[in-house]
Amino acid sequence: MAESGNLKNLPAPGPGGGMAAIADNPWLRQVAVMVGIAASVALGVAVVLWSQAPNFAPLYGNLTEKDASQVMEALQQAAVEYRVDEATGMVMVPAAKLKEVRMQLASQGLPNSVGMGFELLQQDTGFGTSQMVEKARYQQAMQGELARTIATIGAVQSARVHLAIPKQSVFVRKRQPPSASVALRLHNGRVLEDAQVEAIVHLVASSIPELEPGRVTVVDHKGRLLNGQQENGDLKLSATQFEHTRRIEEHFQKRIEDLLAPIVGRDRVRAQVTASVDFTVTEQTQERYNPDQPALRSEQVNEEQSRGAGAGGIPGALSNQPPAAGVAPQTAAANAVADGGAGGESLNSSRQATRNYELDRVISHTRMSPIELRRLSVAVVVDDIASVAADGSVSVRERTPEEIERLTELVREAVGFDSRRGDSVRVMNSSFLSPEPVAELPEVPIWEQGWFVDIIKQVAGLVLVLVLIFVVLKPTMKRLTATHVGPAGGEGARIEGPVAAAEGSGTQGEDSLLLGSDGEPIRLPGGGTYENIMDAARDLVNEDPKRVAQLVKTWMNEEAA
Repeated sequence: MAESGNLKNLPAPGPGGGMAAIADNPWLRQVAVMVGIAASVALGVAVVLWSQAPNFAPLYGNLTEKDASQVMEALQQAAVEYRVDEATGMVMVPAAKLKEVRMQLASQGLPNSVGMGFELLQQDTGFGTSQMVEKARYQQAMQGELARTIATIGAVQSARVHLAIPKQSVFVRKRQPPSASVALRLHNGRVLEDAQVEAIVHLVASSIPELEPGRVTVVDHKGRLLNGQQENGDLKLSATQFEHTRRIEEHFQKRIEDLLAPIVGRDRVRAQVTASVDFTVTEQTQERYNPDQPALRSEQVNEEQSRGAGAGGIPGALSNQPPAAGVAPQTAAANAVADGGAGGESLNSSRQATRNYELDRVISHTRMSPIELRRLSVAVVVDDIASVAADGSVSVRERTPEEIERLTELVREAVGFDSRRGDSVRVMNSSFLSPEPVAELPEVPIWEQGWFVDIIKQVAGLVLVLVLIFVVLKPTMKRLTATHVGPAGGEGARIEGPVAAAEGSGTQGEDSLLLGSDGEPIRLPGGGTYENIMDAARDLVNEDPKRVAQLVKTWMNEEAA
């Protein structure tokens, strides 16, 4: 290399050396320098672009081809960079813009795998659209809106709704009820509870007029019937009764624990309640009368009296006598009675009475409550008493029977203990196991965080660029631009090259010789270092440019030869 101290001791390149052959040929040397520079620049640019390239994250999964094309078109219009995975066809965007891009697409209604809703009715249908087409568009819009509503449930990824609404006849007997079918795609590892399925059924049934819940069918993406035989009312009733019983037990359990927690400690009491509930429905109708409070509603009385003279007494001459003198009616009646009616007037009387009474009548229809608590069984376990001494030591002791009895009385009052129902309450003291310490969640390592990958890529790109410059590019350029030293001859050594040649040892403090075109040596003070040679060459150019031009011309002729 030209920058070393003693240049005349450098060996001449061999005939088979590739680098020496390039250095001997000026044209090849220039081409190699240009190719090396271009390759280094291209490699550096590639490394920088790689380090600055953002990480891509999946935008949406399981998109249909139609939805994917719509999403890519929207991304192109928004000037958002995206990629498509060749293996899965998944659309990916920069991870830093993932949420922003999703909100932009959501504002445009993408992806619309669930179908279009009422915005379908806002589209221009053109002139001359028939009524059948309008009804079909409305039905499709209803299906899309229902699918969107169902897709808001957490476990549902997407939904499709099919409505079968027959044309109603003017005759009631010929009318057919509508029906509906719901197809659900659930998220991986998620299932729908029975209450959620029933909610979907009633949601669809309530949205369509005259649609009964029993005519709604719900299936998932695996072809399983989710709502089952909903028309089996006995099973549904049993499930409802069990759920109600469980709520009653949880209610009593919470009351017991809330009552005893301030006394024995929040984590030192456990309670379980078993409730026996009667769900029998009883209806009773009674009709009662109160005889002590009669009321006269109507009364009808018929009374008849008649008087008349006639033969009476003992038959014979004595009975045919003229009438006696007149007397008062009361006396006559008394005499007639006393004489047995002999020889007097006859009195006929009759009395008839019809009375209607209204009695106090009560008619009652009683429907007993379908929920009746028959029996309660309560089991309570409390922990031992822990006391802290003055020195900080903790001692544990069991509760006394008196303390257990007081707790039992509290529990009885809390649940409404009734001995006639056969309720039972049992409070027991037992040592609780110490809870195991909850392990803290490990912190996310730095190398697993999103920003760490970007920093590593940028640092790695910078290191590769530096290595490329100082390890590859710089040594290569030095070798290609190095001065070729010819073989030594005579007393001095002739140095071929564009700069100069040094003679002697080349150490600092010695003079160096620069051979001109005529062979006349030019002595350089300060040694034959590269800096001294370059300084001397600059001075020589300034002092005698003609001589330098002649020297360069001589060198070019030698190189061409």
